[in-house]
Amino acid sequence: MSIGGMIDGGGPAPEQEERGRRRRGLRALVYGLIALLVLVLLAAAGVVIVTQQLGSQVGRYPSVFAPIDPSTRPSDAAGQTFLLMGTDTRSPEATTGTDAAPDAVFGSQRSDVIMVASIAEDGQSASIVSIPRDSWVDVPGHGRNKINAAYAFGGPPLLIQTVEQVSRVHIDHFAVIDFAGFAQMTDAVGGIDVNVGQASERDGVVVPAGEQHLNGEQALVYVRDRENLPGGDLDRVRRQQAALRAFLQQALSSGTLSDPARAYTLVDTVTRHVGVDDSLSNTGLAQLAFGMRDLRNSNVSFLTVPVSGTGMEGDQSVVYLDEGAGRDLWFAVNTDTVPEWVAARPQEQLSDTPR
Repeated sequence: MSIGGMIDGGGPAPEQEERGRRRRGLRALVYGLIALLVLVLLAAAGVVIVTQQLGSQVGRYPSVFAPIDPSTRPSDAAGQTFLLMGTDTRSPEATTGTDAAPDAVFGSQRSDVIMVASIAEDGQSASIVSIPRDSWVDVPGHGRNKINAAYAFGGPPLLIQTVEQVSRVHIDHFAVIDFAGFAQMTDAVGGIDVNVGQASERDGVVVPAGEQHLNGEQALVYVRDRENLPGGDLDRVRRQQAALRAFLQQALSSGTLSDPARAYTLVDTVTRHVGVDDSLSNTGLAQLAFGMRDLRNSNVSFLTVPVSGTGMEGDQSVVYLDEGAGRDLWFAVNTDTVPEWVAARPQEQLSDTPR
């Protein structure tokens, strides 16, 4: 062998050739890993761009918790709890989100839908508890009144304070949508399937009794009606829950979320019509969605806070809450034990055919 590592005939030594192959293999592996890393980073950048784009469409309500004295608030619990509020302006124009009508006045109307949505810490289960809008409660600084008056009196801060006082459940976030937005969201998932207990009609739009596939316009008639229902606002609350349940089921089971284009359209529609408190950042929204990736519609409990009856306060028709039974339910919400609470009281769960 010569000093240059060549054997007779000028070829490289076998061990040198082996080392060369190993170096080339190592370089190829390194280059492959770098290329893979670049692709991952590009994909991540795309997700970030989409997250920022869609998240930025969500309307933000500033400082909704700031006016509330922290010492008056319930202790924070595991999981995430939202106060969901819906408004009905009887207008086809949106009043919430980035598509809001220019003349929409924040906090100018009473809330028609009040729900406390709680997501368990493990993201495997959730509960949605409706509070009838006519519930007769103490509104801080305003005495006894219907709970939906709190929003008109003091916007989100007073409504949050009132709900926390009633439930002793710590509200982490606030979200609001108007009924015009709900109609468009319904159309975005291709309509919803609801078993209608009693027919409804409004402005020429008919929702027949029985199993129905409702578009956005029909869904609005379904969730707005109370005059034609025996239980009045209590029946309407159940219809609102049924519509929300059907919306979730349609989104989860129709392939909407597994189809990137349809999922984008749905999220784009939702983000244009909702508003949340400004403590929920775009990243926070993405993390919340990721944390709920394993949640199934069958693991969401739809409930109404227990009531003891209805009556009159002056010229107002009101709903009286059952404080004892309510404490048991709210305790279950605070301790992530709603599935157990429902198992012991199956009659409290939303039926398959609410009126």
